[in-house]
Amino acid sequence: MQSSAIVFNTKPILASIHTSTSCNHSKESSNSALFPAKFNRTRLKKAITLRPPQNGCRSRLCSVSSKTSRRLCSEFKELSPHSRLLANSQRVSCFHSYNRKKIGVKRFTSGFFADKSTFHLTKSLPDNAEARKIQVPHASVGPEEPHAASTTWPDGVTEKSGLDIVDTEAERLEFENFLRFEIPSHPKLHRGQLKNGLRYLILPNKVPNNRFEAHMEVHVGSIDEEDDEQGIAHMIEHVAFLGSKKREKLLGTGARSNAYTDFHHTVFHIHSPTSTKDSEGDLLPVVLDALNEIAFHPKFLSSRVEKERRAILSELQMMNTIEYRVDCQLLQYLHSENKLSKRFPIGLEEQIKKWDADKIRKFHERWYFPANATLYIVGDIDDIPKTVNHIEAVFGKNGMENEASVPPTPSAFGAMASFLVPKLTVGLSGGLSQERSSVSLEQSKNLRRERHAVRPPVQHNWSIPGSYTEPKPPQIFQHELLQNFSINMFCKIPVNKVRTFGDLRNVLMKRIFLSALHFRINTRYQSSNPPFTSVELDHSDSGREGCTVTTLTVTAEPRNWQNAIKVAVQEVRRLKEFGVTNGELARYLDALLKDSEQLAAMIDNVSSVDNLDFIMESDALGHTVMDQRQGHESLVAVASTVTLEEVNSVGAEVLEFISDFGKPSAPSPAAIVACVPKKVHVDGIGETEFKIEPEEILAAVEAGLKEPIEAEPELEIPKELVSSENLQELLLQRLPSFVPVDQEKKMTKVYDQDTGIVQRRLSNGIPVNYKISKNEANCGVMRLIVGGGRASETDEAKGAVIVGVRTLSEGGRVGNFSREQVELFCVNHLINCSLESTEEFISMEFRFTLRDNGMRAAFQLLHMVLEQSVWLEDAFDRAKQLYLSYYRSIPKSLERSTAHKLMLAMLGGDERFVEPTPNSLQHLTLEQVKDAVMSQFVSDNMEVSIVGDFTEEDIESCILEYLGTVGERRGSERPQKYSPIMFRPYTADLQHQQVFLKDTDERACAYIAGPAPNRWGFTFEGKNLLESVINVSAFGEHLKSEEQPSKLENADKVQGKLRGHPLFFAITMGLLQEIINSRLFTTVRDSLGLTYDVSFELNLFDRLELGWYVISVTSTPEKVHKAVDACKNVLRGLHSNQIAPRELDRARRTLLMRHEAEIKSNAYWLGLMAHLQATSVPRKDISCIKELISLYEAATVEDVYVAYEQLKIDENCLFSCIGIAGSQAGEPVTASTEDIELPEGLHNVIPVGRGSSTMTRPTT
Repeated sequence: MQSSAIVFNTKPILASIHTSTSCNHSKESSNSALFPAKFNRTRLKKAITLRPPQNGCRSRLCSVSSKTSRRLCSEFKELSPHSRLLANSQRVSCFHSYNRKKIGVKRFTSGFFADKSTFHLTKSLPDNAEARKIQVPHASVGPEEPHAASTTWPDGVTEKSGLDIVDTEAERLEFENFLRFEIPSHPKLHRGQLKNGLRYLILPNKVPNNRFEAHMEVHVGSIDEEDDEQGIAHMIEHVAFLGSKKREKLLGTGARSNAYTDFHHTVFHIHSPTSTKDSEGDLLPVVLDALNEIAFHPKFLSSRVEKERRAILSELQMMNTIEYRVDCQLLQYLHSENKLSKRFPIGLEEQIKKWDADKIRKFHERWYFPANATLYIVGDIDDIPKTVNHIEAVFGKNGMENEASVPPTPSAFGAMASFLVPKLTVGLSGGLSQERSSVSLEQSKNLRRERHAVRPPVQHNWSIPGSYTEPKPPQIFQHELLQNFSINMFCKIPVNKVRTFGDLRNVLMKRIFLSALHFRINTRYQSSNPPFTSVELDHSDSGREGCTVTTLTVTAEPRNWQNAIKVAVQEVRRLKEFGVTNGELARYLDALLKDSEQLAAMIDNVSSVDNLDFIMESDALGHTVMDQRQGHESLVAVASTVTLEEVNSVGAEVLEFISDFGKPSAPSPAAIVACVPKKVHVDGIGETEFKIEPEEILAAVEAGLKEPIEAEPELEIPKELVSSENLQELLLQRLPSFVPVDQEKKMTKVYDQDTGIVQRRLSNGIPVNYKISKNEANCGVMRLIVGGGRASETDEAKGAVIVGVRTLSEGGRVGNFSREQVELFCVNHLINCSLESTEEFISMEFRFTLRDNGMRAAFQLLHMVLEQSVWLEDAFDRAKQLYLSYYRSIPKSLERSTAHKLMLAMLGGDERFVEPTPNSLQHLTLEQVKDAVMSQFVSDNMEVSIVGDFTEEDIESCILEYLGTVGERRGSERPQKYSPIMFRPYTADLQHQQVFLKDTDERACAYIAGPAPNRWGFTFEGKNLLESVINVSAFGEHLKSEEQPSKLENADKVQGKLRGHPLFFAITMGLLQEIINSRLFTTVRDSLGLTYDVSFELNLFDRLELGWYVISVTSTPEKVHKAVDACKNVLRGLHSNQIAPRELDRARRTLLMRHEAEIKSNAYWLGLMAHLQATSVPRKDISCIKELISLYEAATVEDVYVAYEQLKIDENCLFSCIGIAGSQAGEPVTASTEDIELPEGLHNVIPVGRGSSTMTRPTT
């Protein structure tokens, strides 16, 4: 589905500090119409998403994802695990990346519209607030655990309210003692250790119910590999995981499993129900037994080794995108002094090809043993002693016969080593791998089992103030696939473990200080052609790298790179020299406390996997683990002691490596790395070579240091967007009321008791659905859906809707309020907003807190958008530049150019389903795009749904006052017209195409697609399949004869319910997708070894009467054609190789598990409620929600075949496109059939960072 929104993850209260300011933002992710979750058009961040395919497997802890375009960093997770407060129904990862847009300190991409990103900050402590005594029980801990902090407060601290009243010396000493006191540890976290050294952590958690996470973390990764073993840890991960018979026995139980490898550890994880109907007892022992076999007793069969060798070689080529190569360059220069720069987990191709089973087994014997592992169990587990007994029974005898505790030996790392990570007291051996002699190394490899006291075992060169050395010259990475200029300036320091209230206070002050930067730059640079594309500042810990890194990242069009650097340095200097203002201090402290309070209220709604991720990274960094409530109370305790002077002092230290660059007192940057294109477009000349020298980069930095700067002025922030006086006037003028929802029954309020959903309709014609939910305490989410989307674009105004939505987003103004005022209004009220466009809808989403009139503020914002949106010429120019830039970048990406060419072929060049061309964009006007968007905002074409922890009185008051007073706009005044959407008739030259991309490295991918019905059974041919499906028996009559007559009679009754239901095709197509995905993996990946990643996805529209399927597969140039043929054979082979009942049961269980896991999410309920009253989706009714589970349970193999028959899979209907990259590739890629020269300087934003190189993909 094509959309203009990017989804970002939520994070704990004090997540990694990351500021981001973009002018030509790429957050409006116009995802390819082919690939709803795969391709982010405006940034290439999905191209290397190294997460499990959509087969029910949970996404990994620390993915090498294109979203993680820098590195996988910790996020000051000492306060609390993640919550769903501002999440977009996407799991939070404890390891976040460098260029990922992060909550807390990032701008709402276009004014108040965050495009699915988030910014949660708000309310401060009153001036007279006091540090309150925290009453929490002691945590249950294991032997000598580093985080087993006492939870009692020292006497005399509780009455102090901050430094402002610390007058006497005695009071000052008391305050200093308070700051040195340890923060409380998680009261429910149980830690222990077996006699063989295996450490374990158990945390009871009820979300989701009746499920648990079991993760076995083995403390070995690519950093532990010797020169001839590069990639062997990743190889073991594959062979051990996929070779486990006990893991295979969990298939069909509803369990999901996967594995990944990075620098410092290998993790095998299983997400499982606590029990099943078929199991005799608790599934926990079965899961633990599987993990025991995987981690400590794998079978290194030669056949499995060869299978995984093929898969890894395919994975290596698939990962090797330009984004991955940029990441590698950044890591190589940042960590040039240690092994991190040359131990990327994926390994080296020439070595992977050589290892035999014996070589792999020896590495396993050296590192994979209980004393070098930690087991994490988080989930719906109440009986801790019973769980411990299970752990002891399964793992207790491992390694006892040959384990020996070797005391740590001193190393050159000395005290710094113990400072970086918690001390491990069992099964340790000393010394760093690079410091061992060749004799001891060989002995170690063959005789000793060892565990490093420091993870990762490397030594860093720190950027310490006062230890001035001559700065390293800037490094330049130049490549033909890069289009934008980007530069990263790194500062690297030791991790400051957050264990005391003083540590926590320092983190809070840094957050406050750096929260101001993005607004500063955003305020100053609003022209239609700003000097930079984005400026980002990140300050975060990394457990995998063993350091804290501050990075300034600047991206720009190549022609503007010098001005971009100068502006970024200038603004950093301004913040460092003048500091934050009193208003900014109050604003961001207020925001952080409010957000912290909200997270604490959601303590019982955090998922097990989010809690587990948070604990794993906190332990890796040495931070004390607190729950959300402890985190909030601790934050409140230190917040009242913060002063403006200290905030500016602490924050200034973070920026000195930039602001004082070149001074002897300043820390030297750890590295400066520029990633630049080889050629750029120059008007009147064409493509010319791009030249840049290190000296020129330093000169640009120096220019920024010399620019004059002034102090930041205060900005007036509105307390409300709709004043009480204006509201009363509107109420008297428009007299809003509720009118009958059902014209036949004349009911003004329709309430469904089973689902709790209320349906209302306003007198201005706007339908409203709402549901009161306690699942997310004090939280709410609201979505406006407007029918039309890009499908309503005309030939005279191609691209008008998508550019118009982006223009509205870029401008961000409503009424008389500026973009900055609206943004800060959202910050103060803890509102996250997003705006997106798809092929068939425009939607706006608001996430808010119920505290301090947050819901009323969100409704005010929606009211102003509908009533007083402001359309700005400069915002329109930026929006056009964004899409022009993206269009030009398509030929630089193998995946996007291949998908683009396929879409053009399949839909006959219909531009509504691909990116608008330069020709179309250049002919658009501001009036055209405004009209294209606003003409869809008519009352009976809109629907508003709200879910949250509100009262009936409050929600209906907001609906009447702010939605009811929106001026009535009837659809009859401006009927929507759609040009027909057709699949192209068969033509051999367009049916099967190829794309060639010149590249230094070889890669290949392919897409196979064809027509399908929409969600409700309508086809592009005008057929209504649902009418005939009741009498259809497309396949499987012989299956009936095999069943007993009584069973068949009952089955027919249940089947009749599904066959007659509007959701028949949605249900059966979903099951079919799961079945085909399973077969593709088994055949194309596992049996034939033709790919590492293959997936089948369906795009079923609601409003448009069509859909399509797509198979995406990655491979090597030599194998890609065979992979495509194999995929086609699987797709067409469901008749010859019939679907087995167990396949259907497994698919059904997977989908129902997802439903069960998401049902407590407000965002998920919004999706269920969508289109309940939409006239354009007439078949959607309340039964589609309340009967969902029973419909899945009613589905039969025969039903799935009825759906399968509606996929067009014969050669005349199937479209394919193969993309091949390499130095010997064929003809260059062209983005479109149009031969149009793009304007100069319109370049896509290539994500830069060092994330994708630090982690392998999940094994499956």
